[in-house]
Amino acid sequence: MAVEQAHHQRRTLGGRVARATGRMRGDFPLIVLDLVIVVGVYLLLYMARFDFDVPSQFWDTLRVFLPAACVVSVGTNALLGCYGRTWRHASIDEGVRLIGAGFVTLVTLLVLFVWGFERVPLTVLVAGPVLATALFGLLRFQSRVFAYKRRSYQGSGIRVAIVGAGSAASAALREMQRSPQLGLTPILAVDDNTALRWRTIHGVPIVGAIDDLPDAVEDHAINQILLAIPSADAKVVQRVAEIGEQSGLPVRVLPESSSWANGMPRLRDMRDLDIEDLLGRKQVQIDLEPVRRLLADRRVLVTGGGGWIGAEIARQIAGFQPARLLLLDHDETHLHDAQQRIGAAAEIALGDIRDATVVETIFDSFRPEVVFHAAAHKHVPILEQFACEAVRTNVFGTLNVVDAATRVGASHVVCISTDKAASPDAVMGASKWLAEQVVLAHAPGNHYCSVRFGNVLGSRGSVIPTFERQINEGGPVTVTDTRMTRFFMSTDEAVRLVLYASATSQRHKLLALEMGEQVNIYALAERMIRLCGLQPHSDIAIEITGLRPGERLAEVVVGRAERRDDQESDAFVGIEPLLLSPDDLDAALELLERLAVADDHDGVRDTLLSLADTASRAARDAGRPPVRSPL
Repeated sequence: MAVEQAHHQRRTLGGRVARATGRMRGDFPLIVLDLVIVVGVYLLLYMARFDFDVPSQFWDTLRVFLPAACVVSVGTNALLGCYGRTWRHASIDEGVRLIGAGFVTLVTLLVLFVWGFERVPLTVLVAGPVLATALFGLLRFQSRVFAYKRRSYQGSGIRVAIVGAGSAASAALREMQRSPQLGLTPILAVDDNTALRWRTIHGVPIVGAIDDLPDAVEDHAINQILLAIPSADAKVVQRVAEIGEQSGLPVRVLPESSSWANGMPRLRDMRDLDIEDLLGRKQVQIDLEPVRRLLADRRVLVTGGGGWIGAEIARQIAGFQPARLLLLDHDETHLHDAQQRIGAAAEIALGDIRDATVVETIFDSFRPEVVFHAAAHKHVPILEQFACEAVRTNVFGTLNVVDAATRVGASHVVCISTDKAASPDAVMGASKWLAEQVVLAHAPGNHYCSVRFGNVLGSRGSVIPTFERQINEGGPVTVTDTRMTRFFMSTDEAVRLVLYASATSQRHKLLALEMGEQVNIYALAERMIRLCGLQPHSDIAIEITGLRPGERLAEVVVGRAERRDDQESDAFVGIEPLLLSPDDLDAALELLERLAVADDHDGVRDTLLSLADTASRAARDAGRPPVRSPL
């Protein structure tokens, strides 16, 4: 057994020596230079130790020590893999190997020459390997060091100012320096961390704080700004965007880490500054585990499943592994597109929620356990003209869905509402307010609720794609009023909050999403024009059109006679709503049905607005929800 182990050790050692020898063949010039370094370092240290007057007996010792130092240094370099490498692309691993080889050399020479007849001065034994290792490193890394200097300060590419000096900025800088074909030359960095001021990151100077950027970009002829703080809050993003606008420079950003393939950003992840970055709200962090527990292995139905919000709700639901997922919509094209995006996890049903018989048939067949009701008419000026259509879809369509869900025993129903349902003064908002009343009438004893939110970025009819189209066409960009403000949130965040609302135990049956501060639409138009590299009013005109029927200057999420409860959660505002009695609600629905059958758009409009306004005034006067119908 001992013989076999010894044989195995000899084979292992022999293999390592053979591999090291093979690596060394291609590095013969490097080995020669290493030997020159070793001889030069130890000769210099030896003579310096004796003030360049070496006693004769120490010359005799040097004749033994110097060949040994050469063998040990080159041998340890070879065994630790310091030969056979492409040093132009060397990294920390190669540096660690060099340091390890220097340490082994130091220990070996100390053991051999620190005592006895061949004793060498301790200063030579300690300083020699340290200095030699430093020179080995300089020799190997010199191509990268000097290439970096050339790229950093004499490059001919786009001159970039980096905002941030953290790990994301570090990764971006290294990629710029290693990949000159990208045409990006990092010139300077700025960061608000005072501890980093006047330091460097990969040789690039950190010249000050973000507020110093305007002077820096002018002094150094910067061509582009890179925001390399993926977690930057909206205020920082807005500051950088304003500097870019004032300087006439494009601003690019590295996105959040969830989009990084390998845990670190790459310049291919870099994107243009998006209007979403500038809307002044930080997305709410949501624990989706309650959603998973609610939806997993259950039958889920989404009305309006082909619409912008409905399709995104369905797409996210599919990720929670429901037993079945059904998309209901009356538009076959949108329904088909939504199913194609989601894949085999989605089933479809073509039908109109305004037809109670169709809704009953679909619900009886599918028997959903959770229902998300997103089907609705939403365009404010159009519904002012066609109030009967608003009532047929938003009110009676909702009634059909809720009745069918109640009959088949659905445990959860979530109605997607709007901030325009708070103190409504237009048909669209009033019809959604009455739809909320329909849901509230079925809410006792059930997990039925309505969720209000505002404008969704990029959705059909949203102002942002409208502005983009107008800018691409050369203008003018049309704005209703310079004072108009709106709430904005991303589609992804809006849907996540709706899903969360369905799954958490709420004290309120009417909720509004916490949407932060409202955004001035006129300022938004100006900023979007600048983001396209153009100047508002000169390159692209902005035209004020005035309020359209049903529009208002600002939005609210809680009505005048409703009570707000900020204790619901960080994500929601709980609302104590106006509550019509069952008799009052039935009377209102009966009257609206007669008017809609008669296609009396004016009558429907007047009735809706009168109902909401009278109920609101009655609640304020009484200090409690109304008990009698205002009709």
